[in-house]
Amino acid sequence: MNWKLIEDKSWCSLEQQFEWVREMNVVPQDTCYHAEGSVAEHTRMVLEALQQSSAYQTLCTLEKEIIWTSALLHDVEKRSTSVDEGEGRVSAKGHARKGEYTTRTILYRDCPAPFHIREQIASLVRYHGLPVWLMEKSDSVKKLCEASLRVDTSLLKMLAEADVRGRICEDKNGLLEAVELFEIFCREQDCWSKPREFATDYARFHYFHAEGSYIDYIPHEQFKCEVTMLSGLPGMGKDYYIQSAGMDMPVVSLDAIRRKYKLSPTDKSANGRVVQMAKEEARTYLRKGQDFVWNATNITRQMRAQLIDLFVDYGAKVKIVYLEQPYHTWRQQNKSREYALPESVLDKMLDKLEVPQLTEAHEVVYHVV
Repeated sequence: MNWKLIEDKSWCSLEQQFEWVREMNVVPQDTCYHAEGSVAEHTRMVLEALQQSSAYQTLCTLEKEIIWTSALLHDVEKRSTSVDEGEGRVSAKGHARKGEYTTRTILYRDCPAPFHIREQIASLVRYHGLPVWLMEKSDSVKKLCEASLRVDTSLLKMLAEADVRGRICEDKNGLLEAVELFEIFCREQDCWSKPREFATDYARFHYFHAEGSYIDYIPHEQFKCEVTMLSGLPGMGKDYYIQSAGMDMPVVSLDAIRRKYKLSPTDKSANGRVVQMAKEEARTYLRKGQDFVWNATNITRQMRAQLIDLFVDYGAKVKIVYLEQPYHTWRQQNKSREYALPESVLDKMLDKLEVPQLTEAHEVVYHVV
């Protein structure tokens, strides 16, 4: 596969093609940690440091493109999160998380990348600061294992090292030492350049959901039923998937409830009532130990977590099926729907999309066209 974000990788070309690159020139940084200047200056230095590294030279063409694009985008949302605290101090809390969303949108809508490449880049942007700060976190092992299920930790280290080398600061040596310790820690936890393995899917789910769980604990599996939770933006074909997959089981559908009571999907005041009715319907199946499908968008982790907690409390196994079509196909499908949503609503939903991860459920399936 020969996917590329852009052929001409000169900074001049990047500024001409992408508004978000041009905006980096006017985003200031903390003078203590980034004496080099703006986000643009830092990003240029990071790209240079990356391309000069011996580790980068050993990568295949696609891996080079993945990490180069991640480096270009790693601070893209400092533009929206930076706060001037005075006397040269600038904070940009949450820029990595928001940067993940922006990266996903750019590589889905503007510069389409194959799903697995896009998600690798979005995840590298999300976790780019982890190698430096990992050992300061109280749940460092869990954070590391979570990241390893989403990114190649060797690429993550490479990005973090370039991020450090591409700046002017007094504590550069200390930061580089932290990056080296990250690799050692990854090897100790058996997740260097590979995902952390778990004995079973349930063992993985239990570790990430149970407070104080032992990482190698293998819980006994005794599920009363299975809930298939669909996840995807409106118009991605969830109803069609249920029909074509031959899923002979009850379906709890938020859209069906809205239509029954003549409620608009854009009526926020009615959303709570619709969800409560759907949950009560789900409880009737959970009490009977009946498999069923939960059919709704479920595009954020928080939205999914509340439901998963409910299902698990009744002893259910949870399988998330994420559905995605190419951007233009998705837009066209929405226009063709009987209950089409406004384009502005779709844009807002795309901007907050969180693709389901293996840490969230017993099983996660990606049905991507």
